Amino acid sequence: MNTRWVLILLLIIFVAACATTPTGRSQLVFMPDSELDAMGLQAFDNLKKEKAISSSNREIQFVQCISDAITREVGGEWEVVVFEDNTLNAFALPGNKIGVHTGLIDLVDNQDQLASVIGHEVGHVLAKHSNERMSQKMGAQLGISLVTAVAAPQTALGQTAVSLLGVGAQYGVIMPFSRLHESEADIIGVELMAKAGFDPAESITLWQKMAQASQGQQPAEFLSTHPSHDSRIDDLREHLPEAMKLRQQAHAAGKIPKCVK
Repeated sequence: MNTRWVLILLLIIFVAACATTPTGRSQLVFMPDSELDAMGLQAFDNLKKEKAISSSNREIQFVQCISDAITREVGGEWEVVVFEDNTLNAFALPGNKIGVHTGLIDLVDNQDQLASVIGHEVGHVLAKHSNERMSQKMGAQLGISLVTAVAAPQTALGQTAVSLLGVGAQYGVIMPFSRLHESEADIIGVELMAKAGFDPAESITLWQKMAQASQGQQPAEFLSTHPSHDSRIDDLREHLPEAMKLRQQAHAAGKIPKCVK
């Protein structure tokens, strides 16, 4: 296949794969949702087999109560599991699966702080970030293959150029989008928690606590897949007024969650 037809094929694929996230951002997604959901289900099943699951009714009810309130805003059936793990982590997978570590439960002071994390993770699923991340990697690999096929570099300099293209694809495309995903999930999450009746101001408190817990061990933002804590807090503060309006509307509609830690 000559270069012209390869480029035309790439253009067709990119146009066909255009989608829009809940924030209105254009994104590129190649993978069928059904395939991502199947992968999420398999990954979650594996985690349940490999990791210890909490038997604390108090922890389970606390997490389930918060998750139910948030997922009620997006619809669908969601499975929620509390894992016995001291790390400060939670996640959501395609296929509507939510996992929360006991270490995170220990860290939070109240329902609102945990709701900010769960809302954030559900935001990743709603925005199809897993699909977009995989599509980015596929696109980067396809680009490298295309350059190799067209230029057919045989010299040491040519091989170095291809290697550098791989580094550029990672740090110039994939990782910045990952930081974008995190920032976008923050905004979707804070809106979700507010619509469910939780206090969005506690999302700022939560990330302040996370910053303190990290004790300066977070990587530099440029080479991190997460925004710096300061950047994250600044963005949340910017969106707080609108989120507070959503919370007021939720309370007016009788959405007042009472999830007890």
